[in-house]
Order: sequence, then C-alpha cells, then structure tokens
Amino acid sequence: MGWFENLIAGEGIAHSVLVVALVIAVGTALGKVKVAGISLGVTWVLFAGIAAAHFGMTLNPEVQHFLKEFGLIIFIFALGLQVGPGFFSSFKKGGMRLVGWAVTIVLLGVGMTALISVITGTPISTMAGVMSGAVTNTPGLGAAQTAYGDIHRGAMDPSIANSYAVAYPLGAVGVIVCMLVVKGIFKVRFDKETAALAAESGEAHHTERLSIRLTNANLVGRTIAEAGSLLARNFVVSRVKHAGGTVEIANSCTVLGEDDLLLVICDEADHDAIMTFFGVPAKDLKAGDWVKLDTHFVSRPVIITHTHVNGKKLSSLKLRGHFGVNVTRVMRAGIELVAAPDLELQMGDKLTVVGTEESVKAAAGYLGNQASHLRHPNLISIFVGITLGVLLGSVPIVVPGMPEPLKLGLAGGPLIIAILIGRFGPRYKLVTYTTMSANLMLREVGISLFLACVGLGAGETFVASIIGGGYWWVLYGVLITVVPILVVAIPLRKWGRMNYFRLIGLVAGSYTNPMALSYANSLGGNDQASVAYSTVYPFTMFLRILAAQVLVMLAI
Repeated sequence: MGWFENLIAGEGIAHSVLVVALVIAVGTALGKVKVAGISLGVTWVLFAGIAAAHFGMTLNPEVQHFLKEFGLIIFIFALGLQVGPGFFSSFKKGGMRLVGWAVTIVLLGVGMTALISVITGTPISTMAGVMSGAVTNTPGLGAAQTAYGDIHRGAMDPSIANSYAVAYPLGAVGVIVCMLVVKGIFKVRFDKETAALAAESGEAHHTERLSIRLTNANLVGRTIAEAGSLLARNFVVSRVKHAGGTVEIANSCTVLGEDDLLLVICDEADHDAIMTFFGVPAKDLKAGDWVKLDTHFVSRPVIITHTHVNGKKLSSLKLRGHFGVNVTRVMRAGIELVAAPDLELQMGDKLTVVGTEESVKAAAGYLGNQASHLRHPNLISIFVGITLGVLLGSVPIVVPGMPEPLKLGLAGGPLIIAILIGRFGPRYKLVTYTTMSANLMLREVGISLFLACVGLGAGETFVASIIGGGYWWVLYGVLITVVPILVVAIPLRKWGRMNYFRLIGLVAGSYTNPMALSYANSLGGNDQASVAYSTVYPFTMFLRILAAQVLVMLAI
C-alpha cells in the first residue's frame, strides 16, 4: 500500500492532479445543493480546498501557484470575451444613468472597506478579501492576491482568501435580503410595477414589421437610399409592391412610386416617425400578408461562419447586387438588431435573408451558414490574447509618490485585452467568437482551478485565523454588502421613482451576483432585471477587479 500512501501524501504530479481533481469534484457537487433556494455554487470549491488542506492534503507550493494563476487567467480572459461586446455600449444614452448608480455602489463599498480598515486597524489586504467576499466577486479575490504577490516578491497573505471565504456566504444572501427590505419599506406591489413598465414608452428595442402605403409626394421618384438620407433613423425597406402589382426585393437603388406598398423593418421606438415619414398604414395589406403575396420569395436564417465576413459592414458585402437578396434583421447573442448598412457583422450573427430559393442559397454559401464551424473555438485568438494580456499586466506603471511601480497584474491585463478584442477584434479580422457553452466551460474550469488552489493554500491557517479574531470579518462583510445598497436604493426608489424590477437588476449587476439576478427574475414576468443587470455588469466587473488591486497597492 506504499504507492497509495505516496499518492495521497506525496508531492508528485499524480498527487497534485488527484488532490485538485478531488477538491473540484467535491466542491462542485456541494455547489448543487440549495438551502431555501440559494446555493453558493462554485464557491464551494474554495471551502472544499480549505477542508482538504486543514486535514493535511496540500500541494507543492510552485505547482499550486502555477495552477492558481493559470486558472485565474483563463477565467478572466473568457469573462472579458463575454462582456467585451457590451462593455462600451453600456455607456450609450439610457445606460449611463444605470452605470453611474452602479459605480456609486461600487465606490461606496470601497470607501466602507477603507474606513473599516482605518478604524479597526485591519490590514487593507485582508479587507480587500473581505470586500471581494462581501460583494461575491471572485475575480476581485484573484486580483487582490496577484497584486499582493507582485508587491511582496511572490509572498502570499492567507488572510485574503480566509476573509473572502468568511464574508462570502452572507454577502451572497445579503443582497437578496436588501431587495426584500426595499420591497417592504416601499410596500412594492409587483402588479403595479409591471403595469408601470407597460406604460413606459421608448424603452423597448424590439424590431417591428410595418406595411406602409407611400403617400409622401416628396419621396415619389426618389431611391430608397435618398429617402433614407432624409430621415435620421435606422430602418430597412425589405420589399416593395408597385402600383402595377409587381413585388420586388428592395435595395438602395429601388425607385419609389406613388401608392407603392412598402414592407419596412425598424426599431419599435421609431414606429411613429417612420410611418409619418413614408405615408399611412396599408390597411388592406398587413405585415404578415407579404408571405402570401410574394410566393416566389423565401425568408431564411443564415449564420455567419466564414471568417472573411467577420468585421465587415453589411453594406460592403453588396448582397443585393451580387446575389439578389436583402437582409432584414440580424440576431446577435439573442438580441434582434435592425440590419443597418453600417452594422459591423461578427462571427455567429444570424441574418434573416430574403430572396428566391436559389439566391438565398448562393448568399448562404458566401456567408458560411455552417453551424458546425462555430463549435470549434478559435484557439489562436484566445492564446494570442492571453499572451498580450500577460505582457500588458506585467508592464510597470510608475506613479509619483508610490515606492513601487504599479502593475495591472495577471487579472487586470488579460481582462483589458479580452474586452478590447471582444469588442474591436472583428474590425481587424480577429475572430474571437466562441459558443456560449465553450466560453462557460473555459470560465468554469479556470475558476475551479483558481478556487481549489486558493483553498488549499489558505486551509492550514483558516481555523486559527477565525479563532484569532477573524469572526469580525463577518460583521465587516455585512456592512460592506448592506450599506452601499441601502444608501443608493432607497433614494433611487423614493425620489428617483425607479421601477423596482429595474432597481433590483441594477443592484444584482453592481454586485456581479448571478444568484441575486436569478432571484430577481423569479419575482416578475418581465426581463427588466436582466436588462439592468447586463447593462451595468461589464463595467462593474472591471471596476470590482480594479478596486481590489488598488486597495492592496495603496497599502505599500
């Protein structure tokens, strides 16, 4: 049985793989257990690692350090690719207000963390761990540990992980409790909140199909391109039925005639403006009747899978001129977009293409339409991006008054590069598309490796830390969780009159807390919580990671 004892207690490769795999397996299994509908999810891997180390199952320090950092890099980079496309769009009109309040919540939490450190004398590095646990932000934990290691020549502070583990459970639950407190204070009724949402105008961004009779005499004899230049709205004229009865697929050169019938696709918010611009509703021809009217045309979904299309503007493809088809809508990550000429296409976009059977087939061949191609992750882009991220994270940044140069580290560098190539990569022909399942797998593997190694590194001192005063971290974490939410949410509700569903989505996104989002979604039959969450999440995630690093660096 000597081989078995060596496998369990040794330091070889087999021992390391066994311990890490066992910790991840146990933690993942425990993460599926729910109490009152709430589970700590993958964070159980951290607790499993702590327990394993407490009972003597440890790793070689160098192996542990490598697996931890590599897991963090994989997780952060995959996360950046996911949030990249929506990162900059969150600053557009409508999202800025939500992002501004989310930033306020984050900064209040950072301020609370620094204040508690000053008042209690708790090291700021330990408080960075408390803060990351209180806001359930695991990447922040990784950023804090990496920053500490860079500053102290590779040394680790186990209190960062220990305080995170202690503060996390109540941090996860505390957000939901705050939602309930706000609901109770203002006696929120879900039916009234839903009715208020329905009464709002200009909030939806769904596309509409309008059947319009052209009565604007100023447009008669003009091309669709000329008409479009007169109206600052995004729309697509899909088909035209001329007064003589012929139906054609419209393009920018199609000439409009008096009493022509138009099938127009536009944003719901632009409905009235476009209808007024062109004419009046075609009462004798509804949008759904066009399918029966033009039986020689078909409408097919076509997926972009050819790399030569990636990053190109829709107008530059000249699909109408080359193939005789028209693109009316684009689906991207579950969001329906108007097929505007200046829309930059990306791998995985699903285009609604209208034309004859033969022309649609030819266009599909040009665009790719091979879903199987999307199942293969683009490893070149992933590892080139990670390389650039590590290089960026290692560049010393000299700040006047700081004794040591600052670095973005192995969390900040890959995150920034991933966000940038996720957003701008297609413009430079860099294919960054990965399926949602592939991205999720990368993230889960990366975060599991990271948490397992963090737990294994902190487990030996965990109990001693708690007995030695670490129980105060629970209180500190509760304050960091609760105070920023109530300080922002109560005024927003009382004087800002923010809809409750939107408010709790904002709070969940500010804390990057998917558990809270799941709870928020269960409260009402609408997507407002998810919309608010997805609006603030990308920037908040970036800010949480940066804040944890800065707190540790300020302790120099």
